[in-house]
Amino acid sequence: MSRIGKLPVKLASGLEAKLEGNKLIIKKGQDEKVIDTKGVVKVNIDGDTITFAPVNENDKFAKAMWGTVRALANNAVIGLTKGFEKKLEINGVGYRAAVKGNVLELQLGFSHPINYEIPAGITITVEKNIITVKGSDKQQVGQVAAEIRSFRKPEPYKGKGVKYVDEVIIRKAGKTAKK
Repeated sequence: MSRIGKLPVKLASGLEAKLEGNKLIIKKGQDEKVIDTKGVVKVNIDGDTITFAPVNENDKFAKAMWGTVRALANNAVIGLTKGFEKKLEINGVGYRAAVKGNVLELQLGFSHPINYEIPAGITITVEKNIITVKGSDKQQVGQVAAEIRSFRKPEPYKGKGVKYVDEVIIRKAGKTAKK
């Protein structure tokens, strides 16, 4: 039995949910999130509470998707009310970041700047050496943060590069001279 799938999702004020075929649509004004139930998860909407159950208790895929669909619905509710954010930190001499229009310009020690096109639905702000990625889609926020980090991953000797703010870089000792 799914422990996550059993939990109901509570809709915040200003949100509305409806079911169209196999798709659960959660809306707030113009923003909407569509969650595909793949026809294996039953969705029940009672006022401001959404409950989930597998269509067939014996189907392994239905039981796997039960908790997944519930988690996706919960993330959609949180994203439309509060939003998600990831913070990245730039460490290194001469390493800089700046937002110019719809482009994040990174200078990470290469001979050329890296221009990263900011996707729709994501806002990026830069304050000193901290890059903040915000958005309503948890998966997209995490993906954008991972792509920015991948331009210059932190190295283990001096810790130079782009890392998550709460990430711990395990340092290595450099070479020592023989005596």
